[in-house]
Amino acid sequence: MKKIYKIILGSLICLALIMASSVSMIGFAQQQDTSEISIEGIWQGKLKVPGTELIIVFKISKNSDGTLTATLDSPDQGVTGIPVEEVIFEDNTLRLEVKSAGAVFEGKVSEDFLIIEGEWKQSGGTFPLTVNRVDEAVEILRPQVPKKPYPYIEKKVAYTNLKAGVKLVGTLTFPSDKGVFPAVLLITGSGPQDRDETIYGHHPFLVLADYLTRQGIAVLRVDDRGAGESTGDFSQATSEDFASDVLAGVEYLKTCKEIDSKKIGLIGHSEGGLIAPMVAVKSPDVAFIVLMAGPGLTGEEILYLQGALISRAMGVSEEDIIKKRQFNEKIFSVLIEEKDSEIAEERLRQMFEEDWEKMSDEEKEQIGDSELFLEAQLQSLLSPWLKFFLTYDPKPTLSKVKCPVLAINGEKDLQVPPKENLSAIEEVLKAGGNKNYTIKELPGLNHLFQTAQTGVPSEYVKIEETISPVVLKIVGDWILEQTETK
Repeated sequence: MKKIYKIILGSLICLALIMASSVSMIGFAQQQDTSEISIEGIWQGKLKVPGTELIIVFKISKNSDGTLTATLDSPDQGVTGIPVEEVIFEDNTLRLEVKSAGAVFEGKVSEDFLIIEGEWKQSGGTFPLTVNRVDEAVEILRPQVPKKPYPYIEKKVAYTNLKAGVKLVGTLTFPSDKGVFPAVLLITGSGPQDRDETIYGHHPFLVLADYLTRQGIAVLRVDDRGAGESTGDFSQATSEDFASDVLAGVEYLKTCKEIDSKKIGLIGHSEGGLIAPMVAVKSPDVAFIVLMAGPGLTGEEILYLQGALISRAMGVSEEDIIKKRQFNEKIFSVLIEEKDSEIAEERLRQMFEEDWEKMSDEEKEQIGDSELFLEAQLQSLLSPWLKFFLTYDPKPTLSKVKCPVLAINGEKDLQVPPKENLSAIEEVLKAGGNKNYTIKELPGLNHLFQTAQTGVPSEYVKIEETISPVVLKIVGDWILEQTETK
């Protein structure tokens, strides 16, 4: 789920770096003194921003013409080889500009050329960053990522949501080239996601698809519209639009000779758990749904709960938590009530400017450039997705779901709190007359279903586990139970 109010700059950095990884530009540098060759090599450090800590790696080398070139890696995000478009080394000062990410690092090089102390600037924020010369960059371990060759069939597929004019591209895996199999279509959480739902170097949907396919279940996972190889404009889409993309996926699966058309189900994670019931109600071809950290409350209710839980876990005072809640309430009321987007933008701008005046010097320094910060806030807040998410109540739709439902959540999930959401889902399914549903709150697991200590999002990257094996077995066993031949 998306985090609102003063968006943590770490989140903005993560987004910008991921987006930058798809830019195929070659970074050239200004000419430097050829005697200064010691700057070449691998430089690594930890960038600490509010709410998270990211390993940053610069790899600097020399072109044949004597100019310097560099790339940036963010191992925690699974992103490597981002071009550094400008490399300047003069008077023992190194400046690296990653224009595609809107970021600049500038620092002083020690006399022994082992340490560079400087600052990272991005999205209006300025953060200290020290990088050290290393022989090899750190490797982020993700032991559950499957290795090829796979003991099953994998093929690239594409189909079209004709109504929206969107081409969707993904991967279909099925157990073998003989037989007909039950199938599931995976639905990602919020934000532009690739088919593996990649986050912090983790590939949850790849791991899930691999496990289920080995259990005899075909799996379709797809890049979101406007992400990866799929076409369309993600920024103008809402959950309803994504639901129409999923419907197109169900129709596609029905045409596949390897798939039993009477045993097609959906697995939705986070916002995907909001979308799956929408599709199940619209399509009689959906045989079952799995909601992994799916919402049972309105987006507005979830964001209030989420903000308080994450802030509390990060040590924010109760007084500040209350202030943030009150500020969010004002913002959300504008987004929900104001029909004119230009008036809404002006009202929000005024609110942020008034809030800025009340901030301490320390808070202002942490945010950095107020204009850049404000524009980033407005772009996120005024999206069609957020307005829909704030006001959409999943309960009426859930009450109409008649197919089997498995709803699971981690006990340490701070983004879609389990008790409030699971109880709401169970209550409405029961009231709607659904006779086949299973609700489970799983101890010790976070929003990504990793075994966690705190559940805070900044912890996701530090955990090697991508999905708890317990979760994989629960989901796999339940699907096989629903699809076994009667």
